[in-house]
Amino acid sequence: MKQKTLKQIYGSVVVLLLLAVYSGYVVRFLDPSEFCAPITKCVFVLGRPETWLPWIAAMHPSLAFVAGLLGISVGLWRLIRERSLSPIERWGLITGITTLLLQGLQTFWFGNKLRDYSDLTHLSLGLLALTAFTVAGLSVLPSFQVLSDARSSKRKYVRFLGMGLLWVTFLLLISGYAQGLDPYSPACGGWPFCSSGWAFSQWGWHILLHRLLSLLALGGVTGMLIITWRGYSQDIIVLPAATALAILFLGQVGLGGVMVNRGYRQDLVALHAFNIVALWLTLSVLVFRVWVRSPHSERQSIATVSWQTRLKAYFLLNKPVIVALLLVTTYTGMVLAAKGIPDARLTFWTLFGGALAAGGASAINQYIDREADKRMQRTAKRPIPAGIITPAQGLAYGIAACWVAFFMLAIMVNLLTALLALAGMIYYVGIYSLWLKPATPQNIVIGGGAGAIPPLVGWAAVANDLQVPALFLFAIIFLWTPPHFWALALVRRKDYARAGIPMLPVVLGEQTTRRQIFIYTLQLVALTLLMPLLNLTGHLFLLIALVLGGGLIYAAWRVLRMPGNRPAYQMYRMSSMYLALIFLALVVDVLV
Repeated sequence: MKQKTLKQIYGSVVVLLLLAVYSGYVVRFLDPSEFCAPITKCVFVLGRPETWLPWIAAMHPSLAFVAGLLGISVGLWRLIRERSLSPIERWGLITGITTLLLQGLQTFWFGNKLRDYSDLTHLSLGLLALTAFTVAGLSVLPSFQVLSDARSSKRKYVRFLGMGLLWVTFLLLISGYAQGLDPYSPACGGWPFCSSGWAFSQWGWHILLHRLLSLLALGGVTGMLIITWRGYSQDIIVLPAATALAILFLGQVGLGGVMVNRGYRQDLVALHAFNIVALWLTLSVLVFRVWVRSPHSERQSIATVSWQTRLKAYFLLNKPVIVALLLVTTYTGMVLAAKGIPDARLTFWTLFGGALAAGGASAINQYIDREADKRMQRTAKRPIPAGIITPAQGLAYGIAACWVAFFMLAIMVNLLTALLALAGMIYYVGIYSLWLKPATPQNIVIGGGAGAIPPLVGWAAVANDLQVPALFLFAIIFLWTPPHFWALALVRRKDYARAGIPMLPVVLGEQTTRRQIFIYTLQLVALTLLMPLLNLTGHLFLLIALVLGGGLIYAAWRVLRMPGNRPAYQMYRMSSMYLALIFLALVVDVLV
């Protein structure tokens, strides 16, 4: 079996099991009566489409069944036909298949009467299966066979610390799930300390144990973070995983406190449950990684610089100029939603979280583009290709900033805002950077949606919904992105060609690019003028949009009619100013 196919199968099994665990959480925490077991109950549940819970209940056993079938199939195939299973892969397959079979037998015998300790056993088996199949899949990846430059002493500490954390986190997860069985109990109702004395209910001891285990895990996670940043600076798996683990854990603690103090709101309960599974999976990857030995290592020479220079390098990873422009669009969304000056506290947390989200995504993007950046004159002095920061450190910082932004927005603003920011980060990193940018000259067109999400974040922060004016803000940035970046691509076309990035001037030529810049500019200006006609803005914005739009069209016309790089570079600079000014015009139009 080809390695690519094997990776896809293992990846599918892990994703299916993740969805199975999450769907089980949703059903159990939101409406336990709808739990779809045995499977025959699903037929009757699906006959009541008035709520989405029955559909999730029906999915839960089906996802686990398909995951188990795929796991059994790949295990038998590799054992009978190839006989090439490594000890780790064999262990993962046997453990994963066994736990899923035990889960199936438990569901068959208990039916829809899974309660209390039997329910905890069901969850425990699901987590073990998830970990086992994850380890089996990772064991076939060459990148996970590469250990970093850590000394043996540090490697030993990280190994045993990671294994201890794995068991503590497992107990933490189970005790937290037990707390969910009686979430409204007066026992230990405050946070972080109990506010109701020691009159524990049936599950009160689980609640107390959960918080004590959280304290123990906090010490372990802190130690892991310190050791890995000191000894694993070049390991692109261990360092980012340990950093993500620390942020996920702190986010979990914060969510737990907010959940208790806000009366166990369903969205917070679900997010708390979902996050612990992400934490568990991250820890499983980290522990597996540090127990693998290999004589090979990916190394990069690091410049010896002062701590001030290194701190500045981390700041530059955020692409601060772009972040500032995105914050202008975010604030505009807030002003339009509030129809005035939004609350100062809400504004601070929204803009702070938005800056971290955009900066973190930019850092991950620079990690992905590190080899291409070395070949481009414009980007060769960025922190990672310049050797000031290792790729692992850049990736770890980016992941940390993204997760901090998500938790900050979810706790201090609202869940919709956090999910929109997360969608923007995934769009930029996954869809644009990993998929579109190296694959098609239309990368900027489709990828422009990532930069268009910040005004939606601003609107959702105030209104906790999305309406038509917010979609117009999204469309403005979506249409602005291609002419802005194509103008830069005209100036730097040799750079992009040398780096192997299929930008439009490199693939279809300069003249086609110039025409497309002019066409998109006309569409952009027309869209801004449409907003006053639909009574979405006032006459002041119409006047400003006419002036700014006329100037931008003239700059695009010069790019179309005049050869050379100078008009294109002027278009690039002017389009940046145009976006900032057109959004500021929207703010002024609302306030005056």
